[in-house]
Amino acid sequence: MSQIEVISVNISEKKGEIKLPVKSIQLTADGVAGDAHSGKWHRQVSLLGAESFEKFSQITGKSFAWGEFAENITTKGLVLNEMRPGDILRNSTIELEVTQIGKKCHGDGCAIFRDTGACIMPKEGIFAKVIKGGSLTAGDKLEYIQKIWKTGVITLSDRASEGVYPDLSGPEVSRSLGEYFTNSGRKSECDYRLIPDDKNLLADSIESMIKAGCEVIVTTGGTGIGPRDYTPEVVKPLLDKEIPGIMDFIRMKYGAQKPNALLSRSIAGLAGESLVFVLPGSLKAVKEYMAEILPMLDHLIAMKSGLDNH
Repeated sequence: MSQIEVISVNISEKKGEIKLPVKSIQLTADGVAGDAHSGKWHRQVSLLGAESFEKFSQITGKSFAWGEFAENITTKGLVLNEMRPGDILRNSTIELEVTQIGKKCHGDGCAIFRDTGACIMPKEGIFAKVIKGGSLTAGDKLEYIQKIWKTGVITLSDRASEGVYPDLSGPEVSRSLGEYFTNSGRKSECDYRLIPDDKNLLADSIESMIKAGCEVIVTTGGTGIGPRDYTPEVVKPLLDKEIPGIMDFIRMKYGAQKPNALLSRSIAGLAGESLVFVLPGSLKAVKEYMAEILPMLDHLIAMKSGLDNH
């Protein structure tokens, strides 16, 4: 079990100023009670590690007090900026969810920047929102829990499910999703299912993945106009919000050179907390679609989570 130790808790009444150490802070639904940065947004609580203080002191030749980089919580034990949004810091009293790594530097609007010409918070500080409130004091320990990003992949194919030929498209989607999360320093696990073209089995599979907390669900197959192509008809009623622009863009991009690409009836949308993408069945099409979808995922995940990272 990974832990960090809280070595200081700090508050400021105005933004852009250093924070001063206090005996304890009270974490509420809006953040740190009495702090200038509290509110109903995703950067309620700021954290910075003593490891970053030491690094910056070596660079500048100066020493800095806890809170001087405007962090609410000063820690030691782990490199904070190696954490990722969605990760959890908690103890028996409080729980924080990491929402952002680093931030834009305010330049001359920041007291530290005016004094030193640089600041460590924009690169190495992290931000969190309060999931469970309570009191936090220097000396407290926080358990670090890395989020496991769950994904679901469903291939619909009568013949592949019967073993007539191997499914190549589903494993390719699973591989590309795993690579996407690994490359961004996140852990993931995939629920892969190969099923026949069965409406009820498809609906049950998607609903179970939504219930299991899959962040991303991708189906492949059944988007054409054949007699057993009905994936969009099954998925669309399950969506709370459809996102038509994604698939419209992909169809237009690849359809400009290959008109047959315009025949795909792929859809995308949000079902509960799950992003759902309905893709064609061919391996080539799957690679093309995933190449366009993956660069959007971070922003889509942030949007559905209510995080304004502009």
